[in-house]
Amino acid sequence: MVPPKFRLEVSYHETTGDPVAAYLRVREGKVTQTKEISAGVAFADYGADGVLLGIELLAPCRVDILAGVSEKEPEPVRQFLRSGVRKEMIFA
Repeated sequence: MVPPKFRLEVSYHETTGDPVAAYLRVREGKVTQTKEISAGVAFADYGADGVLLGIELLAPCRVDILAGVSEKEPEPVRQFLRSGVRKEMIFA
């Protein structure tokens, strides 16, 4: 499995400065599949070997959605997905 390489990328509204999207990069790699994990809100990117590469959040997302996507991931990945994004973008 490709080792984790955590990075948070946030896009902000040009006028208000509010976050409009967040990308939680878990690993580097070429995206070969994107799955919608919460309708219109969250999308998970996977590599050719099925490994999770990252998650894009377009609106606040329930934390259990992120937990479900990362349930087979090592603890450092799960921890990053729980705490790596601004609180405005996740909720319980």
